[in-house]
Amino acid sequence: MSNVRAIQTALISVYYKDGLEPLVRALHARNVEIYSTGGTQQFIESLGIPVHTVEGLTGYASILGGRVKTLHPKVFGGILARREEMNDINDLATYDIPTLDLVIVDLYPFEETVASGASHADIIEKIDIGGISLIRAGAKNHQEVVILSSKDQYSRLLGQLESQEGTTLEDRITYATEAFAVSSYYDSQIFNYFNRTEKLPALRLVSNDAMPLRYGENPHQAGSFYGKLDDVFEILNGKQLSYNNLLDVDAAVNLLADFDEPTFAVIKHNNACGLASRPTVLQAWHDALAGDPVSAFGGILMCNREIDLATATEIDQIFYEVLIAPSYEEAAVELLKKKKNRILVRMKQPIGQHIQARSVLNGVLVQDKDTFVDSLENLKSVTEKQPTQAELEDMIFAAKLVKHTKSNAIVLAKNKQLIGSGTGQTSRIDAMKQAVHKARTFNFDVHGAVLASDAFFPFADSVEVAYNEGIRAVIQPGGSIKDQDSIDFCNSHGMSMVFTGIRHFKH
Repeated sequence: MSNVRAIQTALISVYYKDGLEPLVRALHARNVEIYSTGGTQQFIESLGIPVHTVEGLTGYASILGGRVKTLHPKVFGGILARREEMNDINDLATYDIPTLDLVIVDLYPFEETVASGASHADIIEKIDIGGISLIRAGAKNHQEVVILSSKDQYSRLLGQLESQEGTTLEDRITYATEAFAVSSYYDSQIFNYFNRTEKLPALRLVSNDAMPLRYGENPHQAGSFYGKLDDVFEILNGKQLSYNNLLDVDAAVNLLADFDEPTFAVIKHNNACGLASRPTVLQAWHDALAGDPVSAFGGILMCNREIDLATATEIDQIFYEVLIAPSYEEAAVELLKKKKNRILVRMKQPIGQHIQARSVLNGVLVQDKDTFVDSLENLKSVTEKQPTQAELEDMIFAAKLVKHTKSNAIVLAKNKQLIGSGTGQTSRIDAMKQAVHKARTFNFDVHGAVLASDAFFPFADSVEVAYNEGIRAVIQPGGSIKDQDSIDFCNSHGMSMVFTGIRHFKH
């Protein structure tokens, strides 16, 4: 190939040595002069391959406990020199600097050191200086230089040496692109470590963990997930999670994070169509499913307790996309695995993310995650009639649920069971009517249920509909200039109402 450039000199300085030997041997077989440092130099020498020390090239020993080894003009001049620029060639000759055609370098494991719980001092020592500089220099001069920034690239270069005895400019551009991806991700991890105390950190959208998806929201859209699902999930069975699966899984995980009692949720299109808290998982499953057994078809199921065999046997009777739980009885796993495509997920740990981001227009919206959970302590009774203890418990249940329901949202709950919800409506009264319609459709007795709203009532019409259906207890944030209209209606009709003071819009 006419544009293939052979490699004559190489600088190798890596933290991880695994996978390096075949490439080093291939370079030696092609009479490549190798320069190296410290442990890498010793490794290459142990293979019986001659190597020049960087110290011999620069005339300086490694100093400051290894903090400064390669940071020298004789190293960076050899990498950055433009082979067709006469001034550069003259400088190389004047200062006796050899050109370097290949740079193989990786970075100190900063992210892994942080994750290990190491001390601040140990973490600081894992901030790579020379390595990141070598990567940037090699990538900048990709016209002349091959830069390998990951052990995952060794076999690729080895194949290029064997098939074409060098690299093309296209090859070197690819390596340079990957090198800048490594350096940008590395710097972002360091930034995140130092920026831990910021409430809303500067936006850094960098990830080396792209997971291609079958497609996006629809088959004609490409989709990928950037993140480390393996940190929080273990996939026990089934096909790959899809774009829409991941959205629903996220909705389920965030919803159940607010519930301490044994609770089962059925999610469809990011909203709960079934939810129940019960003493046993089996009871919770039956009552969650009863909330809307039609919409449950093809839904996402999640429980915050172990799935036993009895519950698994019942779940196995319906079609679902994904089932999530913290653990499973062994017999339950064996049963559920018989249906090959249904995804079975074990949740390893809670999600620690407190920031939400969404692409909008030509930028990104970033906000704090809504982690506030309504409780008895933040309720303010605003009516003459006080809610009963049972109503208060249902109010908290419904308030937790309506927080995770698309606005405008209304939730009807009774005995810690979702019996009807109005989701994503353009007016609150429409959401109220939809919630009542849902409850009637599945034969729930609305008398004695509680009503929860994600935002204030602009008028008293929703409260009036609730009263006509036999609902006598309401929980809402309050804050409307017409709050008194709703309060007056409740007082004149023997209803109780509490304000939370916290709005939970979800757009």
